Amino acid sequence: MSAIERITITVPTEMAAALKAAVAEGDYASTSEVVREALRDWTRARDVERRELMALREAIRKGDESGPGIPAADVYAELRAIIAGSRTDGG
Repeated sequence: MSAIERITITVPTEMAAALKAAVAEGDYASTSEVVREALRDWTRARDVERRELMALREAIRKGDESGPGIPAADVYAELRAIIAGSRTDGG
């Protein structure tokens, strides 16, 4: 087991009541256990956010390196022409 460090935190009354209720209901052995689980969940969520941000940055970098963009108006005009052509072709 890793080293243990004691810290003191301050939470709103409602959060303190929720911590104590979770222990009183038998869901957790102590308020520290509740906080440790919450921190583990927060750490996992933060890691996911960081990975997603890195992936987004990589996608943006690849997009920037792929060449010049096409103006949205041109793309929409081309799509409208395709749709109009499919309607007149009986499609």
